[in-house]
Amino acid sequence: MSSQHPEQKAEQAADQLPAHSEEERREQPVSRMGMFGAKTTGDTSGYGGLVVRQSPKVSTPRPFGGPEGGAEAGVFDEVADALERALPDFGDAIERVVVDRGEMTFFVKRERLAEVARTMRDDPSLRFELCSGVSGVHYPQDTGAELHSVTHLLSITHNRRVRLEATCPDADPHVPSLVPVYPTADWHERETYDFFGIVYDGHPALTRIEMPDDWVGHPQRKDYPLGGIPVEYRGAEIPPPDERRSYV
Repeated sequence: MSSQHPEQKAEQAADQLPAHSEEERREQPVSRMGMFGAKTTGDTSGYGGLVVRQSPKVSTPRPFGGPEGGAEAGVFDEVADALERALPDFGDAIERVVVDRGEMTFFVKRERLAEVARTMRDDPSLRFELCSGVSGVHYPQDTGAELHSVTHLLSITHNRRVRLEATCPDADPHVPSLVPVYPTADWHERETYDFFGIVYDGHPALTRIEMPDDWVGHPQRKDYPLGGIPVEYRGAEIPPPDERRSYV
């Protein structure tokens, strides 16, 4: 019996997938230049010449397997089957399912997010009782779905983890709040709103939680300026990144 952790096995299996050829990679559109994609200030990361190309949206075919990987039906198939039974219009609510490196993600239409989350919590064969976190992701190149809200769920009953991911456009950054379903999402949604600007409709008190109330912008977006604001710490002033040493 191997002593490897199941997630380690899954990562190693993913690393063994055949790599795309250089010609195939060049055909993909450029997603961003540099490490962070910021264009307003100097990139002092040393990766200013990095070219990141956009990958096509993927959907994992069945069988989904489980956290330990494998090509046969497993835990993830059981979760998907249970959700499909509980949601008669599963195909309308769930846009796609992605299994990668031992993790399962349901991409949910944002208007159906609260309904799907409630089903994940209440259905006896699912019983995802705990929301362990809500996080945001910004993909400037994903036109019409630039902002992603990711909800991490844990089933204490069945010892399983999955994620619900909903997208919204930068021009309409609204996603339903899951606080009525999972009260623990309260401060997590506030933090995601603070850093990414995703507005959680129905949240009881959607205010900043990290940045000052009068702060302009959302600093974890990929297009947020890297510098421009000097930092004072214990009497010393640290210049903004665009005024520090640059790498050419």
